[in-house]
Amino acid sequence: MQTKYINYKKIKLKKIEFREYQVNIAETSFKKNTLIVLPTGLGKTVIALILISKIIQICKKEEKILFLAPTKPLVLQHAKFLKESLKIDCESISIFTGEISPEERNKLWTRSKIIISTPQVVENDLLSKKIDIKDVSFIIFDEAHHAVGKYSYVFISEMYKKHRADGYILGMTASPGNEIPKIKEICKNLNIKNIELRTKYDSDVKPYIHNLEVIWKEVFLPKEFSYTIQLLRKSLSDRLKFLKEFKFIDSASVARINRTKLLDAQIKIQKEIKSRVKIPKILFQAASIQSEALKLYFAIELLQTQGVNALNNYFQRMNKEVLTKNSTKSSKSIMSDQNISEAVAYVKSLDIEHPKLQEIINIVEKQLSKAPNSKIIIFTHYRDTSLKVYDILKNIDNYKPVRFIGQAGKDKDKGLTQKQQADIISKFKNGEFNILIATSVAEEGLDIPSTELVVFFEPIPSEIRNIQRRGRTARKMSGKVIILITKGTPDEGYYWASKRREKLMRTELELLRSKIDNKTHTDFFNYDNIDNINNQSTLKDYEKNNQEIKIIIDHREYRSRVVRNLMELGISIESQQLAVGDYILSSRIGVERKNVDDFLNSLINGKLFLQISKLRDAYSRPMLIIEGEGLLTKRNIKHNAIFGSLVSIMIDYGIPIFTTKDDIETANILSLAAKREQKKDKKSVSIRGEKTSMSIQEQQQFIVEGLPNVSSILAKRLLSKFGSIKSIINATENELQDVNGVGKNIALKIIEILNSEFDE
Repeated sequence: MQTKYINYKKIKLKKIEFREYQVNIAETSFKKNTLIVLPTGLGKTVIALILISKIIQICKKEEKILFLAPTKPLVLQHAKFLKESLKIDCESISIFTGEISPEERNKLWTRSKIIISTPQVVENDLLSKKIDIKDVSFIIFDEAHHAVGKYSYVFISEMYKKHRADGYILGMTASPGNEIPKIKEICKNLNIKNIELRTKYDSDVKPYIHNLEVIWKEVFLPKEFSYTIQLLRKSLSDRLKFLKEFKFIDSASVARINRTKLLDAQIKIQKEIKSRVKIPKILFQAASIQSEALKLYFAIELLQTQGVNALNNYFQRMNKEVLTKNSTKSSKSIMSDQNISEAVAYVKSLDIEHPKLQEIINIVEKQLSKAPNSKIIIFTHYRDTSLKVYDILKNIDNYKPVRFIGQAGKDKDKGLTQKQQADIISKFKNGEFNILIATSVAEEGLDIPSTELVVFFEPIPSEIRNIQRRGRTARKMSGKVIILITKGTPDEGYYWASKRREKLMRTELELLRSKIDNKTHTDFFNYDNIDNINNQSTLKDYEKNNQEIKIIIDHREYRSRVVRNLMELGISIESQQLAVGDYILSSRIGVERKNVDDFLNSLINGKLFLQISKLRDAYSRPMLIIEGEGLLTKRNIKHNAIFGSLVSIMIDYGIPIFTTKDDIETANILSLAAKREQKKDKKSVSIRGEKTSMSIQEQQQFIVEGLPNVSSILAKRLLSKFGSIKSIINATENELQDVNGVGKNIALKIIEILNSEFDE
């Protein structure tokens, strides 16, 4: 049968196979902002390509198309596909990543028609005003299930909605999650007005689905592991009994306490600590013991599901932490526990590894014997395990393994740069490597069509990640997935959890489809009731209220989400290198922002009061914001030391302290303070010490505001009445009281301050 190809003006001839469902979805998506939910391997990117080809023809010459993807390998993959498929100058298709300098990105933005980028880079460039979202006519959000919480997709979409209400938006995912509320959140965050949903059972999709065989293979723990597990459980049991005795855990049996119950206990303990004025020692003890229990639970799980090597590395890192200044009380307690010491010593003596490792060898050998040109992906949850798997495969003939990990380094294990990641994928495709040992970085969207086998070293509870891992095979041909499960361990629970959640996701998607098919989905896209949005100020209200409000921020704060939140509130941001403070709200207000970890670290290393002193000297109305939770529980610091530092900052330095739960609360405080200063009190925004940035009148007012109980309004009245600072200084008590708002007490206090001898 002759192959039929897509025939669009801007798509190369005989390049893309015609599939009716792709064309139909693209036509619908052209009419309204759409979320595509389509199984992996069925060409979501082709639908994006069709839309790009249509929009290029109707958008203005200077307008751009922005294609966003979560990882650089995906960015490179999409760029290659577009360059190979579109009939436009390849020079007009550019890639944005963190490895390209902001200046170079700015040049590329100016001359490019299509930009393919990771979202974090675009977010940073929007914050620093190096690019203008108004220039964009179409945005594609690949792996759109990320568009929740504080992910960059949410901010970019919010900015786009604000500046380009007429722009086109397309979201694409194979796995949006297992709950309708989450899908609705994704749609709200991306301003989606329609969902195009297909499953592998739909008649128009079924011909393109390839058979996928899923096998779960059980292995059994070696009896040599039992003694170590027994010692670890003994230590864990002692801690669980304490938590149960003081009712932080509600369970009939210690043996039935799991990770979820431990995390619930943490929430309960923190809630108790926050609700008390005078905090009993037992609560701090409980917080530490809960942390110890969670670490021990994790250690047992590591041995059961990953093996001796992973557990050894875990305890080595904990022992290394204990020797540092910032060691936690829980780590010290664990490493001084006699049962733990014995378990660590015993596990080091074991000359046996987890049976999964031998099973990996057997699976790979069987696959390559049957099909020598096969490509295999082995997924591991932990980087330590990926290294161990690599070490056992690299010396076997005809095995050409390679690790595919993230960018972050871990101890001596350096991460891969984005360039190295892209190079590995290319070499895996062309056969230089035939076994890819990957962590979660390879789960999303990688186009490796000829992978015959995917192996899960362990099951994972997330239905989204399960679908993504499986999607690395059976894309262009039949494929196989093998999931290794250790009998009688958390592996079994994770496997069934993912099965249950995936089944629930299918049910929810079918429910959603029925609503759409029945034309009753209008309410689904009515976002007014999400998060009680009717009871909050809208973004437009914020823009109106905060018009022309500006905050100067230190350039190092650009990585903070506070800046992003300020922009969403309509605040104008200017970045500078500040010698003192993080945010300048006016000529007199400078703000130091510290998250809880920063505050405690600066207290330990002695830098805190030096910074506070500089802040006080630089601004007449300095502020300190401590952001986050766990101020009294995150470090092994005596609480009186923490309380003493707070008291000293407020009393000795005269600096008010605000505590905020998160970056959203911090941004709200900064926004309100800046608005009060710049709107009500008409203060300019300038850096303290830079006299040239203020007029003489502003400098005069600035000095007078330093007098006790003198507001900006009162300072203006005093200067208007007396004409100069010198005249104010020479004024009598009665003359001062002639000024509206200056009573006897204020007048006496001003005279006292101006005439008192300085006593150091």
